[in-house]
Amino acid sequence: MSRIAQRFEQLAQQGRKAVIPYIVAGDPAVELTVPVMHRMVECGADIIELGVPFSDPMAEGPVIQQGHERALENGVTLSAALAMVKEFRDNDTTTPVLLMGYANPVLRMGCEAFVDKAATAGLDGLLTVDIPPEEVDEMNAQLKRVGMDNIFLVAPTTPAERTARIAKRASGFIYYVALKGVTGAGHLDTNEVTQRVAQIRQYSDLPVAVGFGIKNADSARSIATAADGVVVGSALVTAMAEADGPDAVLQAAANMIRNIREGVDSVAS
Repeated sequence: MSRIAQRFEQLAQQGRKAVIPYIVAGDPAVELTVPVMHRMVECGADIIELGVPFSDPMAEGPVIQQGHERALENGVTLSAALAMVKEFRDNDTTTPVLLMGYANPVLRMGCEAFVDKAATAGLDGLLTVDIPPEEVDEMNAQLKRVGMDNIFLVAPTTPAERTARIAKRASGFIYYVALKGVTGAGHLDTNEVTQRVAQIRQYSDLPVAVGFGIKNADSARSIATAADGVVVGSALVTAMAEADGPDAVLQAAANMIRNIREGVDSVAS
């Protein structure tokens, strides 16, 4: 059982839902990423999603695009992100970490080489936005070799037949995108999210986490009624970007995770 699966199983036994923060590796400063990861765990994060900066992040809204730009200006690469995971593992061997990004950097490194380096670093899962399920067999074979999960996105516009194909290839959990469009856009429709999560559960026993549009305790609470976990990204990246100085960045991340944790924990599993 992977570290991600173990975490969801532990949470289910406790009657709790997962809090999954997303930050961009190296944003707003390279030296802050690992301390922020530890601080978020202290404040209630269950799984950490680390974004790999990319020059054309097509799924991201302006907030996370700017995060990618800051990280690229800071010189962060896929190898640098893996080094951050390895450094995080020096003091935390239990919290699952997954990389979220785009196919090009992974394919440029080479699928087998990436998986070997990721396993050595202590990574638990991968989410590539732009690899379709029909082209993921080689990646899945490599990830399975080292016990690492491949997480897939399901969008509001994903047809049922395609959702079923994705479910067959996914492991760890399935990430449902709560909004049409890019990250940080629009307003949540809790009823629609509930219906779509129920549809995903027809095809998979994996936990379903929901992201895009989670920004505070209220939105986290409304989504946690339907999902096994909530992902907070744009609101967290914004709070960290607006903080003035390293201590303020750490405090902004801590405040956001405590707030989301409060909302999620107010919902009975």
